Amino acid sequence: MNCVDWEVNVLKIPIKLTMFTEVTATSRHYVDRLFDPDPQKVLQGVIDMKNAVIGNNKQKANLIVLGAVPRLLYLLQQSSSSAELRTECAVVLGSLAMGTENNIKSLVDCHIIPALLQGLLCPDLVFIEACLRCLRTVFISPVTPVQLLYTDPTVIPHLMSLLSRSQRTQEYITQIFSHCCKTAEHQTVLFNHGAIQNIAPLLISPSYKVRMQALKCFSVLAYENTQVSMTLVNERKKYEMIFLSFSLTYMCRAGAIRTDDNCIVLKTLPCLVRMCSKDRLLEERVEGAETLAFLMEPDVELQRIASITDHLVAMLADYFKYPSSVSAITDIKRLDHDLKHAHELRQAAFKLYASLGSNDEDIRKKITETENMMDRIVSGLSESSIKVRLAAVRCLHSLSRSVQQLRTSFHDHAVWKPLMKLLQNAPDEVLVMASSTLCNLLLEFSPSKEPILESGVIELLCSLTQSDSPALRVNGIWALMNMAFQADQKVKVEIMRALGTEQLFRLLSDPDANVLMKTLGLLRNLLSTRPHIDQIMSSHGKQIMQAVTLILEGEHSIEVKEQTLCILANIADGNTAKELIMTNDDMLQKVKYYMGHSNVKLQLAATFCISNLVWNEEDGSQERQDKLREMGFVDILHKLTQASDPNLCDR
Repeated sequence: MNCVDWEVNVLKIPIKLTMFTEVTATSRHYVDRLFDPDPQKVLQGVIDMKNAVIGNNKQKANLIVLGAVPRLLYLLQQSSSSAELRTECAVVLGSLAMGTENNIKSLVDCHIIPALLQGLLCPDLVFIEACLRCLRTVFISPVTPVQLLYTDPTVIPHLMSLLSRSQRTQEYITQIFSHCCKTAEHQTVLFNHGAIQNIAPLLISPSYKVRMQALKCFSVLAYENTQVSMTLVNERKKYEMIFLSFSLTYMCRAGAIRTDDNCIVLKTLPCLVRMCSKDRLLEERVEGAETLAFLMEPDVELQRIASITDHLVAMLADYFKYPSSVSAITDIKRLDHDLKHAHELRQAAFKLYASLGSNDEDIRKKITETENMMDRIVSGLSESSIKVRLAAVRCLHSLSRSVQQLRTSFHDHAVWKPLMKLLQNAPDEVLVMASSTLCNLLLEFSPSKEPILESGVIELLCSLTQSDSPALRVNGIWALMNMAFQADQKVKVEIMRALGTEQLFRLLSDPDANVLMKTLGLLRNLLSTRPHIDQIMSSHGKQIMQAVTLILEGEHSIEVKEQTLCILANIADGNTAKELIMTNDDMLQKVKYYMGHSNVKLQLAATFCISNLVWNEEDGSQERQDKLREMGFVDILHKLTQASDPNLCDR
């Protein structure tokens, strides 16, 4: 067999051992047979190896450690190897790739990808399909660098040319494209090599798998990409009904189609809801639910329409019933299929519930009243699959926006307990969503607030404020802000102790505007009620006044400066704390400046500060009034009585 040669040398590449495992004599025997001088014995050895590794991760790991991969790649690339031997080598490599992530890392380190891509240049279709199947398995792993697909500029056009060879090449190549299209640059490369024109005919393939992978591929190509989306709109007329399920969703989210367009409301949405029904394939139900969740995520009206279409909320409850006990008894193959998709089904259901309940109170109530729903969410928070845990906490976050659910379902099921456990050790994407949910559980009217406080959450939240992730810093400080609202002095003192003055003022100079705003909100809540104000200002007054000065003098938004002036107004309400303002002429001049500012919000906040300083019923009010009169505040107040804003005028 003659093949065009893409230079790759797998023999000189040392295998990186990413795991240690017991190496058995049987495993060594399989590897030794690969070096037999008799080609027929080598072939039989590869076939026996293939049968030995199916479903056996330990055997796969042993063979990788013993160096089977470089030898298999060598045999795969030799023109003297028979077509059958080369194909069987590709099949075994594909099976090894179906093991752990460590297996994938070892295969990638052995340069399996360029070796398999070289194999695609051979004319034998069965061998090409085996190479593509293995490439598909490698590329769908999260540990594989997708950029390896784009290193050689001849690879993408060659893959496009192979699309017409068979249904298998169509399924594998479109799946590879879907998983390797991660950036706008990748979208452009695929688009420029005719991805739309080459893949569009696959939408009417007789194979369900090919149709599904083609739709997924178009979905990824169109994601937040106006150019691709507009081209797909033009192709839509040829494949109207098939585009309904996926591509129109992504065109809509990319802005190429309005959410109230009839093709979305009357065709796409009902079509996606039907894909969720019990009579559809499990794969189709997963894709339908996830795509529908994405479609209506930002649109309240679509959420309301979907919630009353074909009993969708109740229909999704069936997603949690796999694998069924019947299939476990009667059909092992069916059980394997159900097990494979059980995690995906739960993940998809949680995602769709989260999207459905993100805005409407009635929909949230309907979701929580669905069969065992809260128990399922609580179970989902501790699942082994990270994707299911993330989807479950997204669903919980969506429902936590409801005051009613916080007071009832969340309290009855003590959801704060698994949520706190989840926060102890999780990847950042889960931490962000879990901490955001915790912010809602710490609101003043939430019954969960007290037990969460007693669980020692303050230290955890303070540690989040030191994260490199702006989202985690925001959520950490936001939760502390909610906790400090109308809190006892003991809680406020504990927050100040755990956070520390240094970290508090580091957050006040954070480059992220959201972090700064929430930190100011925390400070404002800490400095409320006179005894608390006086106590905190007696300990930290100098640093707080310094921070207020820096913000009022800096280049900050109106919202930031308004919040800072409100903090100053709270300080002015303290019995002893107000002297920190009255003895600081520079600060009084700043207040005076903002009373004359062009923005009404800043004028109101500054005037409120003066109002607290001169209140008649408090000790020393006359002396404070005299000083402010001397500084010209009366003249400004006279001018403000003529202000067009009635609130400012009254103040």
